[in-house]
Amino acid sequence: MSTNIKVQRICQFCGKEFTARTTVTQYCGDNCSKRAYKARQRATKVETSNKETLQIKTKPIEELKVQEFLSVRHVAKLIGSSRQTVYNLINTGKLQAVNILKKKTIVRRCDLDKLFEQPTPIIQQADNNPEPLHYEIDDCYTLKEVQDKYGVSETTLQNLIKRNNIPKIKKGWFAYVPKKMIDNILT
Repeated sequence: MSTNIKVQRICQFCGKEFTARTTVTQYCGDNCSKRAYKARQRATKVETSNKETLQIKTKPIEELKVQEFLSVRHVAKLIGSSRQTVYNLINTGKLQAVNILKKKTIVRRCDLDKLFEQPTPIIQQADNNPEPLHYEIDDCYTLKEVQDKYGVSETTLQNLIKRNNIPKIKKGWFAYVPKKMIDNILT
């Protein structure tokens, strides 16, 4: 069964207009069809090669993620920092490590994971009796803010905190005290 359909189409490869005999024709001729096929094959080969390269690049990191014990060099590579940064974390106590030999320091994987967990603020009572008190940082003053607001010296403020058992919340470089307790005492 023959048809006399003549449809104006645009070649998907070269972009020229041509007359097609079917409604599904994509290319103007055999040459464009072959060139498009080769371009598709080339693109799949390039994509496959890129995937293999990415796997080769990430393979060492994936192997480090499953190891139980890591050296300082491996920890630095895993977290994307320098070895000196890892040693600084160890020296400040933020990261636990064990010296096996003079120049061999080992870090447990679980200790590295603990490093990235969100730390909870340390709440201390003035008499060193830790109580399960929970204050949001937004509801607290820094010690400097209390000094500026009420015009008291640092020594006076420390004595006031100790005498009234006001909890101190230490987070980072700052120590916080609850606004309500300070306002009740100083107003």
